[in-house]
Amino acid sequence: MDTLTHALSGALLVRAAEPVLPRLKALPVRIRLIAGMTAAAFPDMDVVLRLIDTLIYLNWHQGPTHSFVMLPLWAFLLAHLFSKVARGRYSWQLFLIPSGLGIAIHITEDLMTSYGVMLLAPFSTERFSLPLAFVVDLWFSAIIILGLVMSYIFPEKKSIAGSVLICLIIYVVFLFTLHERARNIGVAYVQKMALPDTEIRVLPQPFSPFNWQIIVIQGEIYHTLLMKLLSSSSAIFPDHGILSKMLAAYQPLNSAKWQQYKRFGDIPVDTMLVREAWHQPALADFRRFAVFPQFDRIDTSEKGVCIWFYDLRFKFPMLPPSFRYGGCRENESAKWYLQRQKGAFWID
Repeated sequence: MDTLTHALSGALLVRAAEPVLPRLKALPVRIRLIAGMTAAAFPDMDVVLRLIDTLIYLNWHQGPTHSFVMLPLWAFLLAHLFSKVARGRYSWQLFLIPSGLGIAIHITEDLMTSYGVMLLAPFSTERFSLPLAFVVDLWFSAIIILGLVMSYIFPEKKSIAGSVLICLIIYVVFLFTLHERARNIGVAYVQKMALPDTEIRVLPQPFSPFNWQIIVIQGEIYHTLLMKLLSSSSAIFPDHGILSKMLAAYQPLNSAKWQQYKRFGDIPVDTMLVREAWHQPALADFRRFAVFPQFDRIDTSEKGVCIWFYDLRFKFPMLPPSFRYGGCRENESAKWYLQRQKGAFWID
């Protein structure tokens, strides 16, 4: 999820917890909400890793700061920080609950995206993910904002925040049903095509909770489908620019088309070179990051050759892939080195 939504959800959870955790009321409303918001934004502080290296950031984003194992430590440290900022007027113990609640809801929300979180760090770097929502979900954010606004307008009604939180949970359950519908479409495709030894993954897509990407992995071949889980009739989008074309890429099942991608390309004469580049030590960190690695293209120039790869998770219609990395060398006897190519967004 985006950091602003995280912060607002931290405030909503603190507000919802007030009736069942009376200790929260030892802090003024404004202070405990600010503490919850700040704590809920805190895990994304790992963005500072970008100052070191983008690939280091990509491999450790949603890592130790998103661990349930380390949550007590982060809550303890934040509680002490908040107490110091308040110049000791409130003990650190009073900040412990809003800090823990804020961090917990951040981790839970990121668990619902396709990136994955290291829930067990530092004991394990394994990532866990149940991809239900795109990183920016306007409906999810709107429910949270509505809850905070209503709580502000009617401060005497203590149940508003809790009720809105229940609505948020219902929305997540709805997203899960969409996830399962998309997955069942993948299962039906595998059965229809009689594909052996496959793995099915479904990823939420931008613009709408009904937009999904289905990826069927068959060895080194990806079968992918961009679709929307709405009506059976295809909507017509007027050509008003790239946004309309991106929206039009997500079609109902009856008009959506499956595509195939070979991980190392489909030109036999290039495949050997692409494989050689992919397995070089220079690309080790990118291999660790990429869940669905895909060959992009080969660039040749007087400086040598570069073979580019990306991750299907970060390829969206009408846009160049994000987080594109290549293995490059000056000549056949030269050593391979890593190169990064910027995408369409600042985070690239």
